[in-house]
Amino acid sequence: MSEPVVIECVPFRVDMEQLFRKARMEPDDADAGLLREMAQRAQVIGRPKALFREVFIESRTEDGVVLDGVHFTSRILRVNFDKIYRVFPYLATCGTELEEWSASFDDDLLHEYWDDQIMHLALNAAVEGLREAIRKRNPSQTSSMNPGSLEDWPIQQQRPLFELLGDPELSVGVRLTDSFLMLPTKSVSGIQFPTEVHFENCQLCSRSDCPNRRAPYDAHLYEARYGAS
Repeated sequence: MSEPVVIECVPFRVDMEQLFRKARMEPDDADAGLLREMAQRAQVIGRPKALFREVFIESRTEDGVVLDGVHFTSRILRVNFDKIYRVFPYLATCGTELEEWSASFDDDLLHEYWDDQIMHLALNAAVEGLREAIRKRNPSQTSSMNPGSLEDWPIQQQRPLFELLGDPELSVGVRLTDSFLMLPTKSVSGIQFPTEVHFENCQLCSRSDCPNRRAPYDAHLYEARYGAS
């Protein structure tokens, strides 16, 4: 059984051009200096982190898989894992340090919004560090699935995913609430897996106003690829 791999030394430098764009601000605006100061402070404080394991598929059911003794229920997950033998459960986070720092902006909506965007950038840095670490073990193309992104794999499946990862709160400071949300809130979890055909959760999600859409909705994909034979 492989042990969880903790990635702590994630490089984090705020891309100011990207931050200005996210903050809907020009570099010469009156508040630009304050935003730069916040970004500089976040770089000093921030400690983005990630965690993953290399896990082998033990067995498959009609609508699920068993990974290292932990059962997951999802028809889509089952089909996506049909021709592979190992996967990479993971978790990435902006870190508790930035989450605690952000509490100082709770009384200022504008600064709270800026801080939220900075934490997003820290999370992105953690995700990129995670991807690079997994690429060293699996250089081929991969896709990812995330609990709660699709009705077929609900957010309650966070619990077994955390079980696979050991003690994420101890290793990277991320814990689950009673409603299966993660704290710090700027955290993401899922399972990355090798695939010849790239997959995005968005392909099966019909929500039209999603700001994070990465692929167009395909109304016929579920029946064509995941419908019971």
